Amino acid sequence: MFDAAPQLPLPANEPVLSYAPGSPERAALKDALARLRAECPDVPHVIGGRAIHEGAPFEVREPHAHALVRATSHDAGEALTERAIEAAGRAAPGWASASFEERARIFLRAADLLAGPWRQTLNAATMLGQSKTAYQAEIDAACELVDFLRFNVAFASRLAEAPLSSPGVRNVLDLRPLEGFVLAITPFNFTAIAGNLPAAPAMLGNVVVWKPAENQALAAHHTMRLLETAGLPPGVINVLHGDGGKVARAALPHRDLAGVHFTGSTHVFRSILRTVGETIGSYRSYPRIVGETGGKDFVFAHPSADEAALACALVRGAFEFQGQKCSAASRAYVPRSMWPALRDRLVAAVEALRMGDPTDLTMFMGAVINARAWDRLHGWLERARADAACEVLSARGWSRESGWFAGPTLVRVHEPTHPMMQEELFGPILAIYVYDDAHVDDALALVDATSPYALTGAVFSQDRAFVTRATARLRQAAGNFYINDKPTGAVVGQQPFGGARASGTNDKAGSSYNLLRWVSPRTIKENFVPPTEPGYPSMLPD
Repeated sequence: MFDAAPQLPLPANEPVLSYAPGSPERAALKDALARLRAECPDVPHVIGGRAIHEGAPFEVREPHAHALVRATSHDAGEALTERAIEAAGRAAPGWASASFEERARIFLRAADLLAGPWRQTLNAATMLGQSKTAYQAEIDAACELVDFLRFNVAFASRLAEAPLSSPGVRNVLDLRPLEGFVLAITPFNFTAIAGNLPAAPAMLGNVVVWKPAENQALAAHHTMRLLETAGLPPGVINVLHGDGGKVARAALPHRDLAGVHFTGSTHVFRSILRTVGETIGSYRSYPRIVGETGGKDFVFAHPSADEAALACALVRGAFEFQGQKCSAASRAYVPRSMWPALRDRLVAAVEALRMGDPTDLTMFMGAVINARAWDRLHGWLERARADAACEVLSARGWSRESGWFAGPTLVRVHEPTHPMMQEELFGPILAIYVYDDAHVDDALALVDATSPYALTGAVFSQDRAFVTRATARLRQAAGNFYINDKPTGAVVGQQPFGGARASGTNDKAGSSYNLLRWVSPRTIKENFVPPTEPGYPSMLPD
């Protein structure tokens, strides 16, 4: 880029606050929770910088207290989607011509605002709307989103590598934004992901139409307010709420679709790819498609594994945020020699977990996101109870009376290819297969072959030779691989996140690999002394 800023140093990760009793952040969070619980905003679409309250209304309820309406919003539909695309198109020339330095300052200011005065507002909105505990909200809505904003600015400043220039010639690289708009479709489970998916392309000069999940509308509302407060110009990011299918029907076939930044289900992502493929001849440019689509994440225990560390990783990895993480531990492989003691330890740990309203900061778990999720997960529990190939070891706390509480559930599965070892459950159910110690390599092969996903996975072992062998054998089984740690908790700048196979395009959010998807490089050559004669020396006669 002609105006490219000097390479910026990588920032430090935002510190995670403790929220211990007596801490100032605990008091500030409680104040923010009380303030947001006293409000019930009518969350608008944002089109060209204007708040639009059009479309059929829908409610955003607290999952752990589903009688409480925390916000209302509206179904955008296809007509508003067209207006949002038009607004993005009007904003595109000015935003694309802004210097990288100008754009970077907006997102860096947003990061500092979020790390400071906005921190507890976004944390509280995430707790109330998505039923996250204080710690889970802190690492998501505060720390990870701050890190995305700061690290992406630093990564972006390093993208433009100067090409070689020969004598008499000057070559430069111009990192242009994509031609058209980027459609960002974001999930309910991570406020940071919901903020990063529209912000990352915008940082590179693109204009965006952002469709957040309905159940995440409250935190998305405050995220957009944060960006506007930081100085984001009207029309650069346009927010549409409601039915994603209607937004997709208008946006995906649009001639100016330049890219899709998606996190959600494999089924929806495949439908997006199908629509783009069927429409491929009508676009101005081939759209960039970036997707992260879930996982069936594994924990494999070798007989040498530390039992206490393994149990802790399974409980945290499977049940934090009710297992509603695409990286959550969902299947485990445990050696028979370890199983009796580990089973007792796991059952005791799971049955000691506290589940309830996360505004009570002593809770380990909240509720799953809505009735549809509860019904689906409860169906898996009933199926396991009726299946001779399954043994339900613990399933306390299931209730839908006041909130959508799906209790932490342990199921031993006697068939290694059982559907509970293959399919993404996206909830607090951990399937465990016990293998014979003598067949550890056969069990390791099952990990790679059983499920179509390849997002995260973990191996526990104190045998270095086995760790080396497992790391090589499972090279394609997980985009984020952990040794003696749970398969969740990737940190921006430390573990770029993403997986392949049915888990997505593995473009690694939180790294320069992802940002490269949102630029269209142009090389510019200037010849200082251009030739004036068309002939070449080789053409001269002997």
